[in-house]
Amino acid sequence: MKLIFLILPIFLLAESFISNLEYGEMLYNNPRGISCAKCHGKGGKGKLIATYVDDKTGEKEKLIAPNITKVSYEIFYNKVKYSKVLKKGKFKTLNYSAMPKYGYLVDDEIKSIYNYLHKGKK
Repeated sequence: MKLIFLILPIFLLAESFISNLEYGEMLYNNPRGISCAKCHGKGGKGKLIATYVDDKTGEKEKLIAPNITKVSYEIFYNKVKYSKVLKKGKFKTLNYSAMPKYGYLVDDEIKSIYNYLHKGKK
């Protein structure tokens, strides 16, 4: 019993049991909702979600989740938090999104996911 009381302060003083990148990976795979990995694949490289036939044209279409390892933090944050991108650059014509809103994630959690995808470059 005395051993527990001697070791307990060490655990209480420890900064964290997991690193920020490990936390980001955990959130990426299970963000208290639909996993980012379900659509964007392992490591965020993008993935085919579904194929379908367009009602208007009759053409076969593909719904592909983009590679999110190459986007800026600003775009990443806005897509995660608000399920939209800023209307600038190559995204000017984007007017809808299949991405669910993750508005319940706090800023530090979004930053951890981004850091995981960029391996700590932010």
